[in-house]
Amino acid sequence: MSGIHLFFMRPRIGVYYFRILFFICGLSFVTGCRETPSQSSPSTPTGTATGFSIHKVSPNLTEVVVHTPWPDARTPFRYAFLDREAAARTTLDRDAYDAIILTPVASIIATSTTHIPALEALGELNTLKGFPDTRYISSPKARTMIAKGHIKDVGVNEAMNTESVLELHPELIIGFSINDQNASYDVLERAGIPIVYNGDWVERHPLGKAEWIRFFGVLFQKEELADSIYHQIAGAYESARSLASKAGSRPTVLSGAMYRDVWYLPAGESWAAQFIKDANGEYLWNDTRGTGSLSLSFESVLAKAAEADIWLGAAQFTAYDQLLGSNKHYQKFKAFNERKIFTISKTTGEEGGVLFYELAPNRPDIVLKDMIHILHPELLPDHDPVFYKPLDPFEK
Repeated sequence: MSGIHLFFMRPRIGVYYFRILFFICGLSFVTGCRETPSQSSPSTPTGTATGFSIHKVSPNLTEVVVHTPWPDARTPFRYAFLDREAAARTTLDRDAYDAIILTPVASIIATSTTHIPALEALGELNTLKGFPDTRYISSPKARTMIAKGHIKDVGVNEAMNTESVLELHPELIIGFSINDQNASYDVLERAGIPIVYNGDWVERHPLGKAEWIRFFGVLFQKEELADSIYHQIAGAYESARSLASKAGSRPTVLSGAMYRDVWYLPAGESWAAQFIKDANGEYLWNDTRGTGSLSLSFESVLAKAAEADIWLGAAQFTAYDQLLGSNKHYQKFKAFNERKIFTISKTTGEEGGVLFYELAPNRPDIVLKDMIHILHPELLPDHDPVFYKPLDPFEK
């Protein structure tokens, strides 16, 4: 067995990449801005990935099981990652795996901006040959590669251009899915290109999302480096959380904004709510069920959060005049009148992609420090916020 002919895919219908539009809530947490992970001794993470597991079968064979490629997935995906040089002398039961991949992988197509920081951190951005809707990518290094033609645009969010993908001859596609229905993935699988699903976005804890760098470590035989990066991030996160717990107060927190006639904000079991909790804030909807978003009326939000101390995540708005222009009733909130509203939408890449959606899932330690700086400025007075910035003041 050798080369791409080793790949074997069970007949499954995947779903094509779609961009999660968290901007409605403005608080759901994903390269240019960089902060070196803290070198403090990592403590045991409070939350780790539940969506995948790694099993080292032998020095040349690693199995990865993706348990939750999308919400409510009923069947896990099982992948074998086999050392390229050992492939000729290794016999595997192809029916036992959804794909058999030779490592280190030399060329890929990624389908979510959250994949970009992991590739960059591992020094493997050069393996990225294609991406759908490249305009959403914020990483300066990746944008340079796009400008030089090293990363090709392979379609739109709803469906990849299969001809463009086939021309690139990728060894695999890192798939991003919301369910098991996708015609373009099915075509590419039949053409011999394996789809390896990544479910980082389904994780419920911020550190669980960050741990998916270990998934990428297996692809490139960089498991030790990936583990080291993750533990540094986890250690920095835990150190920040411990610092926040020492604050003498817990500011109340509002989130989200109106979209048409509905106010969307994070549910109490979401990763967004977890960030606020770990920053020692009192999220006013913390007792609600669910890991996604809540859909509420303006009146119900005002009744509960009119006196909220901080408003984190004002959707796509970047200035107070924009916010007020969209709905004059926003000025009924204390956080509006005291200018305590913060947005993720001011930190963007070259083409306007919001950096948060790309980098935040990989660097929850930075997100948490941003929040602590806002909620408890006395604890991190010198922190320079990366994602969360105050809305621009009214123009005079």
